[in-house]
Amino acid sequence: MGVLYVVPTPVGNLEDITLRAIRLLKEAELIYSEDTRVTKKLLNHLEITGKQIIPFHAHNEHKQLERSVQTVKENECTVLVSDAGTPAISDPGFLLVRACVEAGLDVTCLPGPTAFVPALVGSGFPCDRFVYEGFLPHKKGRQTKWLSYKEEERTIVLYESPHRIIKALEECVNFLGAEREVCVAREISKFYEQYVRGKAEDVLKHFQTTPPKGEIVLLIKGNG
Repeated sequence: MGVLYVVPTPVGNLEDITLRAIRLLKEAELIYSEDTRVTKKLLNHLEITGKQIIPFHAHNEHKQLERSVQTVKENECTVLVSDAGTPAISDPGFLLVRACVEAGLDVTCLPGPTAFVPALVGSGFPCDRFVYEGFLPHKKGRQTKWLSYKEEERTIVLYESPHRIIKALEECVNFLGAEREVCVAREISKFYEQYVRGKAEDVLKHFQTTPPKGEIVLLIKGNG
């Protein structure tokens, strides 16, 4: 019976990959990938060729889930990767991991890159206790989420896109207060990595005058 290996890949700098991850990518009989083009670019960088790469993303995961589990059973080494970071963290790969666990298959997740951990540590906020919330709801339940953060004593970790970070900061000011300490961590491990720390109103003003680009982690200091 096969094993599904969940392999983290770099969130920015391509040097941020473990030796074990490279070995498993070389040994894999097939690779499930969120975006085959991104995965091929990484494999080319690592000089790994001849791999069967199958897309597994938000648009097809339910349709192919049963077939994917059967494929994992039939192969000794199947690897799951996302575009960047650890698969299944705010990522459709979670469904494949859950389905394999429910089918009694072995699932092994390697330690490795993920954006929110360095962002949390680099924020300077307490990281002994934190709550990871992923992406905020786009519409339904969004206000309820913000209200639930008002008395949250732990550091709050959110993912956000550059197109919606200003809206998120405006809501942070409105629901949590202009004085609430926040940190926007941008482009983790990339050339233009940046941390913008301060009161919510000041960080909002910064990005209103300097529109952000790239992947973003929004951290909110706990109310404690």
